[in-house]
Amino acid sequence: MKKIYIILTVVALALCSCVNLNLKPTSDPSSDNWYQNADQIILSLNDLYRTYLYNIENEYWTDRRTDDWAQRVQVYEMTNGSATSSTSFFSTNWLNTYKGISRAIRVIESIEKLGDPADLKVYKAEACFFRAYLYGRLTVCWGDAPFYINSITYQEAYKMGRTDKNIIKEQVYKDYDYAIENLPVSNNGGGVTRIDRCAALALKGRYALMMGEYKICAESCKELIDLDVKKLYYSTENPADSYGEYFRDKTYNCETIFAIGRSYSLAPDQTENIKSWVLRTAGGNAVAQPSWDLLAAYECTDGKIITESPLFDPKDPYKNRDPRCNMTFAAPSSIVFGVVFQPHPDSLTVYDEVSGKKVKNQDTKSNDANCAYNGCCIRKGVQPEWKTGLYNENPVVICRYADVLLMYAEAKIELGEIDNSVLNAINKVRARAYGVSLDETTKYPAITTTDQAALRKIVRRERRVELSWEGIRFFDLRRWGLLKKCYSSHYYGLLNKTGLETYAANGHWFWPRTPEIDEDGFADFSPWFNEGLIELYGFHMYDPKVELFPIPDTEIIINPNLVQNPGY
Repeated sequence: MKKIYIILTVVALALCSCVNLNLKPTSDPSSDNWYQNADQIILSLNDLYRTYLYNIENEYWTDRRTDDWAQRVQVYEMTNGSATSSTSFFSTNWLNTYKGISRAIRVIESIEKLGDPADLKVYKAEACFFRAYLYGRLTVCWGDAPFYINSITYQEAYKMGRTDKNIIKEQVYKDYDYAIENLPVSNNGGGVTRIDRCAALALKGRYALMMGEYKICAESCKELIDLDVKKLYYSTENPADSYGEYFRDKTYNCETIFAIGRSYSLAPDQTENIKSWVLRTAGGNAVAQPSWDLLAAYECTDGKIITESPLFDPKDPYKNRDPRCNMTFAAPSSIVFGVVFQPHPDSLTVYDEVSGKKVKNQDTKSNDANCAYNGCCIRKGVQPEWKTGLYNENPVVICRYADVLLMYAEAKIELGEIDNSVLNAINKVRARAYGVSLDETTKYPAITTTDQAALRKIVRRERRVELSWEGIRFFDLRRWGLLKKCYSSHYYGLLNKTGLETYAANGHWFWPRTPEIDEDGFADFSPWFNEGLIELYGFHMYDPKVELFPIPDTEIIINPNLVQNPGY
């Protein structure tokens, strides 16, 4: 069921070979001499599979702006209210989104000019998918936006105002429906994995969920589930590590629904520099890591949260936890990046697998003040080559089947339509985390309650721990109305060297006690800070403007018909 992400080869060839094509002079309009056959259509569509269009979903951009993230003393602009309309990220991604939309429109128009032949319908469906996805993302992030479905001139663009997002929404659904009708269930022609019907159903469902249209979400997800094509990934060699192995698998496997491939050898600019996540002992700089807030979110193996479970030990918060905890975080004394990770101030040396001997431990504050400020390290997706190459060529997974199951469950819960299909959707995800099957209910904490309020909390927590560091939580928090609460809690970590050594000597390591957790799942570490037991590294502040991204100031300047979002 695995298809290698070789679409990058096609993209690379497309980008490199254009100069050799025997076309009309380049001064002529490209629409006169291009989009004349399937090969040319495919080459144009391939640009929509490049990572530049997915910077919002890529490199943990939204995760950095949630409580799942810790990064020395860095607090990002959305998190502290300092975002402005001149912030370059917003202008770059506004521009790239419209680049993608325009390319999709050109492909659609060109196929229609050719008479809409049956053999090109699948490519038109691909283009419709991308137009739907990009317009959908535009309305989710920016709200009302300039809208067009036919090619326009620069002069026309400069005169466009913002169209109500609900009008754009109808076109998004229309495009997704066309894609669903005309894309094959599996689209692996020529050995290259492209967008298929499953992707169209999944992303339509996600868009509907973000727009609060639970019925459409539930129906789309159910249709995908009933296709019985996508499955949760299970490791054949080590089922208990199925969740962890999924993120180390570079292939387009049974769980992946929509992803953008990356390969350093084929396209170095498509990969991600990951020195910031690698331990200092292993040659990285350990700038960023998962947060204590996320660490506190995982249930214990009895299915209870840490404030309710007798199994939780704050001195060893990785013990007796949902297996996804130790597949997302590297537990102290475990091997990651080829070295033993141990942030304890007494551990001055650690074992290095490569050299086969003990080396200076650069990941304890006793030796290095710049090691992880909260004593944590990411394990999710980590592979041996991260240490040697310091780049990540894992695919950018934008949607996978576990997300579909949890979207379906959330939508049905919000509709008040709670039945066995809802419980099964959640329990399939939980069972996989334990490496067992759905019906092995004695081997994992299966959900049995049908209470709507209880299930709402469960599915929200499940989404957080299952989809952590996958670019999902920011949009979940916003949808649930919880960005304000998230941005009202600060970012904490360990004391510096002298204080930490005293802290550990007094028996407080790792945490002094179990943190309190509120009704929405937010942990409160502030009492420990008030007692001088931990350090405040990042001050957060909620500003209502962050519910929407700013329209770039350059766009406002050149087009007086555009009205800025509130607060910018």
